[in-house]
Formats: sequence, C-alpha cells, structure tokens
Amino acid sequence: MKRALVAIDYTIDFIADHGALTCGQPGQDIETKLADLTQQFIRNDDFVVFAVDLHEKDDHFHPETKLFPPHNIRHTEGRHLFGKLQEVYITNKDNLNVYWMDKTRYSAFAGTDLEIKLKERGITELHLVGVCTDICILHTAVDAYNKGFSIVVYKEAVASFNQQGHDWALQHFSSCLNAKVL
Repeated sequence: MKRALVAIDYTIDFIADHGALTCGQPGQDIETKLADLTQQFIRNDDFVVFAVDLHEKDDHFHPETKLFPPHNIRHTEGRHLFGKLQEVYITNKDNLNVYWMDKTRYSAFAGTDLEIKLKERGITELHLVGVCTDICILHTAVDAYNKGFSIVVYKEAVASFNQQGHDWALQHFSSCLNAKVL
C-alpha cells in the first residue's frame, strides 16, 4: 500500500501565540511529533504534501470571513510554516516527493489537484497531521474517505483551539471513517 503524509495548515497564523487564528499551546505541543513524522516520510521516499490555507486580503466573499478573523493572507508571515516544520520544508522543498499546495477551503481536496497527485502515484493511504482537528483535518478526512482512501490520523500530531471538537473529531475518524487513530 502506497502512502502519503498530508501536513495541513501548520502555519504561524494557526500556531504562534501572535497568530491571527491561533490554537496556541495545543498546536505548539505537537510541533516535534509533526516535524519528526514529516521528516520520516520524506526519508522513506513517501509523498509529502504541505496543504496550506490561503486567503486574499480584503476578500469579503469567502465564506470563512463570517466565521473567523483574517488569517493566512497571501504574502504574509502568517502563512509561513511554524517552527521545525518550516525547517523541514526549506531543507526538502526541492525533493520531487515534497509538494506545497495552496488550499482555499477546509478540505485539502476542495478545489485543488490533490486527488490527481495522489492517484498519479498510486497512493491509497493518507496520513493526516496538522490543525485544526475538527475543521480542516476533519473535512480532509471526510473527503478522503468518500474518495476511497484509507486514513491514518496521528493523535499526537493534530490539534485544535476547541478541545471538545478535537476529542469529538478523533472519535469520529475511527467510528465513522474507519480511520486508524494512532
């Protein structure tokens, strides 16, 4: 079974204390595990996708503008990967198995070429890490399930600013999406 790691939205705006939509300490607590897993997948020549939220300045039409403050705005520091993951990306960005992908919706599949990239490589199993467990990780997992991918979620490499939502999503992954939660 060929596998890929999808690192979702682990950016300064979502993780740093000064981030525009930060989950703060819970996100910071997963930094080492997330970076280590990403590095491990790269060393194993697995496909690694950095799926990163992208918004435009003053975009009042995007549906998230009614829910959240402006975040991950194009050409801002907030869109940079946070901490150790930024180092992993910079070191490996020229590797053909490392793919940076902008996304404008919760799911990494919505409006992107992710499914094409995975199917080109014969990938059938997705490993998900990043934030937020109950938003972008969840929506990506639901789409992956509906597209026939097997799913693995790393409990120690996902986080949210909503602990109740985080806990619910972890249970939902295994009970409704047949995901392995490690």
